[in-house]
Amino acid sequence: MSAPPTRTNAPGTTAATPGALRTSDPRPEPSTPAGAAARRSSGPSVREFAREGVTGPRRHGEGTNPHRNDTGSDAAVRRRGRAFILSFYGALRAIKLYPIENAAVVKALEDLTSVTQALLLQERDLEFRTGGEFIFINATRLRLDLDNYASFSQLLSLFRAAGIGSLRVAETVGPRDWLVFLSLVQAPGDGNPEQRFQQITAKLTMANVSAFELAPPTLGGAADGLGEQTKEAAKRTYAQSVSVSKEVIHSVRMGRAPNIKKIKRVVQAIVDQILNEETSLFGLTTLRDYDEYTFTHSVNVCIFAVALGRRLGLSKLQLYDLGLAALFHDIGKARVPLHVLNKADELSEADWRAISNHPWLGVLSLFQMRGATDLPYRSMVVAYEHHMKHDMSGYPRPVRPRDMGIFSKIVAVADGFDAATTHRAYQGEPLSPAAVIQEMRDNPKRGMDPVVVKAFMNLLGLYPVGTVVVLDTFELGIVHSTNPNPDLISRPIVRIVSDPQGNVLFPGELADLAAQLEGGIYARTIIKTADAARYGIRVADYFV
Repeated sequence: MSAPPTRTNAPGTTAATPGALRTSDPRPEPSTPAGAAARRSSGPSVREFAREGVTGPRRHGEGTNPHRNDTGSDAAVRRRGRAFILSFYGALRAIKLYPIENAAVVKALEDLTSVTQALLLQERDLEFRTGGEFIFINATRLRLDLDNYASFSQLLSLFRAAGIGSLRVAETVGPRDWLVFLSLVQAPGDGNPEQRFQQITAKLTMANVSAFELAPPTLGGAADGLGEQTKEAAKRTYAQSVSVSKEVIHSVRMGRAPNIKKIKRVVQAIVDQILNEETSLFGLTTLRDYDEYTFTHSVNVCIFAVALGRRLGLSKLQLYDLGLAALFHDIGKARVPLHVLNKADELSEADWRAISNHPWLGVLSLFQMRGATDLPYRSMVVAYEHHMKHDMSGYPRPVRPRDMGIFSKIVAVADGFDAATTHRAYQGEPLSPAAVIQEMRDNPKRGMDPVVVKAFMNLLGLYPVGTVVVLDTFELGIVHSTNPNPDLISRPIVRIVSDPQGNVLFPGELADLAAQLEGGIYARTIIKTADAARYGIRVADYFV
């Protein structure tokens, strides 16, 4: 199990470290001509980057518009990320080759600080993370090629040996912070990576360096790798999303304009959480409240749609638009009478006609919202198309030939999955997640795009998160996450919730169904899925 992220002590003091470099105070003027030259040639300054169109740093959580220009695209992040990696690698080499008073070291640290501050100014955040043989900057994977092979390999080796999985950099970072951190990372150490991680964080605290937040590497879901901090963040994101969804529905019913800025912040939080670690949010979609269905359904569809869009290769900017469209896909139901939506008996022809009107009613609601704020037209298209089906046999029937947009196809799959696995007033008993996945794959009458369905299966696996399974050891398990190895899609990570004698276990232990005994025999194998209610198990309790 990975430890939670560790932040060093509070800022504000300056330790007696070699050199005249300080943590967060304004950088002193170099005392030597070489130092002055280094300062002048230390790469693009923050002011120069500001001239590209950014007026100042933005704090996380402010009401910023996520639908920004190219400065936040994956291509821009990769470009700045490569510059950061090269500066990082150059500073490492300079510190290793020269005394810290040398002009080359001063220049390298000034250069790294300048690049870091400019990246923070543009992206609002800077997280350097390693995963396997990959490097990520703010959840965007950097491409490895011949001109950066040496720097990539060196950084991966250093971070792996130091037991560091991610490095988050604060806006207060200065040359002295980098000097202390880089010296510690490449200093020869004894002990395993876990011990070195603890030593480095302790020494950073002793040196009063507070600009870095370190976390050990995660296991990628292969074990109980979700720290409590990640789970709590996912819970907050989910609860805020349901609350905002409720406000939107009530505002439309009362004829008021909802707070679009708040909605965009919620979508931004969901996208960031999915890019960081999607499993924790998937688990929370099992919190299917019968009385809160309208609100939780919109949030669940948003989560599944964003994760699916990411799997299909959409950029971060496109994921924001997709998340907003998914959250609004059923906004038209706010104009459907409540007695129809909550009717427990079989729907009459008039009731069904009222419900089937919600796509175009949603478009009208979104057009009214757009009059007061900037709302992407894609949200209106998705609200109108998500029930049309791939072959146009759904509703509303198109006036002229047309094809569903990719956002509509994604939201249709996410909507169909969550609706079929949830108990609703006008629907019978819900199906198990595994049965719904199989139905979506094998039944063309569902009207879903087969390519998108296949991508959804790769995302959730044959046994989606929350599925109760019976193992050949006579234990019961709840699927916790898919196996990171795509060749082992039928062997997810499960939480054992009942022993062979039928005794319920809580919270239970995680088990990788890909684990093998001697001789290559799998230790556990799924033999069938099961109904949680039959065994008195409340699935959501194991994810909160």
